[in-house]
Amino acid sequence: MDELFAAAKKAADSNKCCSYSRFTVGAALLTKQGKIYTGFNVENCGIQSICAERTAFVKALSEGEPAKIFEAIAVVGRRLEADKFARTVPCGYCRQFMSEYADSDFEIKLLDENLNEKYSYKLKDLLPEAFTDF
Repeated sequence: MDELFAAAKKAADSNKCCSYSRFTVGAALLTKQGKIYTGFNVENCGIQSICAERTAFVKALSEGEPAKIFEAIAVVGRRLEADKFARTVPCGYCRQFMSEYADSDFEIKLLDENLNEKYSYKLKDLLPEAFTDF
């Protein structure tokens, strides 16, 4: 998982699109075949900003990866002025989005460098009653 966190941190550090919140988020999405797709949050002055997690998923899907082949995602975030990444949990919209393209056992990995802690959650634990296609 260190490789996944390193990729997420690199994505967050390359972000030049978070001038409104000054909070950068990086995500690294791992397929079951071991391929990694990264993304960062992209902000604009309207309400159409996109989160890092969805950016990584959309990159993977647009490159031809099928749904339900994703194993885990690492998510990191920090204020631009901060040196360390703080625990950053995916928003509700991202959790619901992930539920469409990942299994309920999909792992969400978080990092808090301030506390020197790593966290791991299953999607089903962070979104216990996902809206699904009936």
